Amino acid sequence: MKQNFMLRSIQLVALALFVLLASCSSEDNKPVASLDKTKEIKQIHSIMNDQELAWNYANLDGFMQGYWKNDSLKFIGKRGITYGWQATLDNYKKSYATAEEMGKLKFTNLTTDILSDSSAFVIGKWQLLRTADTLGGHYTLLWKKINQQWVIIADHSS
Repeated sequence: MKQNFMLRSIQLVALALFVLLASCSSEDNKPVASLDKTKEIKQIHSIMNDQELAWNYANLDGFMQGYWKNDSLKFIGKRGITYGWQATLDNYKKSYATAEEMGKLKFTNLTTDILSDSSAFVIGKWQLLRTADTLGGHYTLLWKKINQQWVIIADHSS
């Protein structure tokens, strides 16, 4: 019974990896080697710098410009998954109603991987310096290039 469970688990992991690899190498994606990865990474980091600046000026609407303005946006945090751009913005506005509550945000990107001509993956750390306290954690961002513009389509921050 234990062996069947282990074999089944291995098969499921293998299937998941196969699906992931197949989706990353679909015909509509150019080979990563043909991209100027450095240019793409600079574009993504520039958007994140703009987000950081907007946050630090207490501009949540500006901060949200880095996200996909779509009902399919996914934000995963300690309270679970929030679906949609507007719902994500509304949650930010509830949680950070004042400039003092927002504090000063600092992103530190640890890795940025260009997966294809239209997808990227960023892992990093965030820190929020406030008068009353300092918060921090990590993020995983899935980026997609839509209409020649990089946007975050999934954000897992903890």
